[in-house]
Amino acid sequence: MAIIDKPSDYFNTVLYTGNGAVRDIVTGHATDLAWLKVRNTTGDHYLFDSVRGTNNYIRSNRTDAEGTLSGTLTSFNSDGYSLGTTNATNTSGETQVGWSWVAGGAASSNTDGSITSSVSANTDAGFSIVSYTSNGTSGATIGHGLGVAPSMIIMKNRSWDTNWFVYHQATGNTGELRLNSTSAFVTDSTMLNNTTPSSSLITLGNNYNTNFGSGYTYIAYCFAEKQGYSKFGSYTGNGSTDGTFVYLGFKPAFVLIKKTSGVEDWYMFDNKRDSFNIVGQQLSANTSAAEGDNQDILDFLSNGFKLKTTKARTNESGANYIFMCFAESPFTTSTGVPACAR
Repeated sequence: MAIIDKPSDYFNTVLYTGNGAVRDIVTGHATDLAWLKVRNTTGDHYLFDSVRGTNNYIRSNRTDAEGTLSGTLTSFNSDGYSLGTTNATNTSGETQVGWSWVAGGAASSNTDGSITSSVSANTDAGFSIVSYTSNGTSGATIGHGLGVAPSMIIMKNRSWDTNWFVYHQATGNTGELRLNSTSAFVTDSTMLNNTTPSSSLITLGNNYNTNFGSGYTYIAYCFAEKQGYSKFGSYTGNGSTDGTFVYLGFKPAFVLIKKTSGVEDWYMFDNKRDSFNIVGQQLSANTSAAEGDNQDILDFLSNGFKLKTTKARTNESGANYIFMCFAESPFTTSTGVPACAR
């Protein structure tokens, strides 16, 4: 497996202050998924992608169907994205964060599954955006275009007010997590029909959140691990300020943590809001709350992250957690040289 030497070619975090005027946000890479959140006050998370198109948003902290609002995200660019004047994403004077990923640009028809999907896939980065229309049939399949089995899938019914669905390889195919909710992992065979995603297909049940009825549109963000760039795993908390260390094989730029054995938020950390340790500026994917400071703290290390808190939200003794991480730099480059030695 090839190591990604420059992770920012595929993922980046950008901080900006709203100005209420048309503007470009430069991420340093072509952008196919942009996840935006106001930091200094309450406000929803807004997700835009190149498959659903400009100004079409879904919100991770809500169950709402897809909405359209002119002047939010107005274009996906070769080096970032453009924003309009709407307060949802560009209120004058408000501090904002934007996380961005590269997929494959314009979507192509994928006929691998029993349901034809529209897929924008980047196999180098292990990320694809998949749009499809439901048929309500348990065992129906959709192609995801990655060429390897996805480690994590985040899915939303675009047509209807329903929960977000999250599959993670650490919790398996027998149930779900909900991105908009604090709920623990729950068993439910109607999500993925108790079938693990393959190198080409995602198998669906007949649930509202994955494949309900006929004619509902869905979007799925599919992630596969790539050495030196991304990791999707789990850990067990120890309840100590000398907390659990999680090996990634890279220095993290972004960490998302969710307790799966109990009720907790989806906590989001990155290397731009905290440019040095201790990392403690947190947002929660499932709430509109403003950024919190040092409520759950961790260190970003050259080869992973280490919890530094006794709080149950990220480090309860004996509790189970999943994570989603993207890299700032690999621990070892493709030439075998430690990144810190470059």
